[in-house]
Amino acid sequence: MAQDVIPLVDFNGYFRSFQNGYFRQIEFQRIKDYKYGDNVVGYVDNRSNLRVFDGSAPRDIANLQAEYEVSDNLLVWKIGTTLNMWDDGELQTLTYNADEYIIKDSLIVFQDTRFNTVNVYYNKEIYTLITSSTGLWMPEFVGENIIAFKDNGNFYKVFWRGKIYDLDVWHNPIVFYGDIDILAFNDPINGTFAIFEDGRFLDLEMFHVNKYRGGNGFIVYEDRNNNLVYYSNGKTKVLTSFGPSYWEVKDNVVVWGENNAFYTVYEGEKVELVRYKPEEFAIKNSVIAFRNLMGGVNFFYEGKIHEITNQRDAQFNIHGNSLLVSLFNTSFILFHEGKKYTL
Repeated sequence: MAQDVIPLVDFNGYFRSFQNGYFRQIEFQRIKDYKYGDNVVGYVDNRSNLRVFDGSAPRDIANLQAEYEVSDNLLVWKIGTTLNMWDDGELQTLTYNADEYIIKDSLIVFQDTRFNTVNVYYNKEIYTLITSSTGLWMPEFVGENIIAFKDNGNFYKVFWRGKIYDLDVWHNPIVFYGDIDILAFNDPINGTFAIFEDGRFLDLEMFHVNKYRGGNGFIVYEDRNNNLVYYSNGKTKVLTSFGPSYWEVKDNVVVWGENNAFYTVYEGEKVELVRYKPEEFAIKNSVIAFRNLMGGVNFFYEGKIHEITNQRDAQFNIHGNSLLVSLFNTSFILFHEGKKYTL
């Protein structure tokens, strides 16, 4: 099973990751670059080798200069036109004729110029989405485990969990948003605001809406009356009727500003976090990090706000449901499973 990896470069230049209550040293010489997701880290060591670390032993995967990207669970690298991937310890070449590609938590979408196809790697299988003899294009939307695309006949379709579902033919672009297991779009054919969920297309509103975004199995949108509406599991709920000044959605989290206060939804209920607009905030998985009034960092975790530091301008990043804060003197504070650790 994958585990959280929380990488950092300490004040001595050592590359470390937090595991099992301590900061483990991954490399004993300075590295050149790294990119991370919740469960995997890709990095270039001092010899310019590309390596992968998932909480076990670091592993060499390329000894040539490579372009690489990382999601929470997958790593891809490209040397010339050859596109390779790492998935849970297994290596695979996706194509020797790659052009554009997109990596997400559960899938990789890529163009194969030899066969003029757009394909998706999902759950250790490769599926063809688009075949064209007149040039290739990427899908209209790529979520963490769901894709909206059109074929060369302008037939819009959805790929979800290894199956393709037909929507309709439309010659102009349709704007999709979603994340995991759900898509939302203004349906130009029927004039409604619609979703794709559980293999079905459903109407949520009888008219188009102003703005919409998707999370993990839910949709948030502004209706025609500027209400902010939350949809999940067949039910809609108005979060605010006052027209939010801003709002964002990611993974399991939605946040918004209302009457100079900062709100979220926790366990189905509206929660006021603070009575001001944070200068900076980040959301991921099920947590929220934000600037407090002192310029430090607070963290919303399991329904409670935790003050991490009041040191101004400290940098912060979310790893899984943990928060790593970098202080001005290159020291670190990690909030992990309800506890603080320092380095």
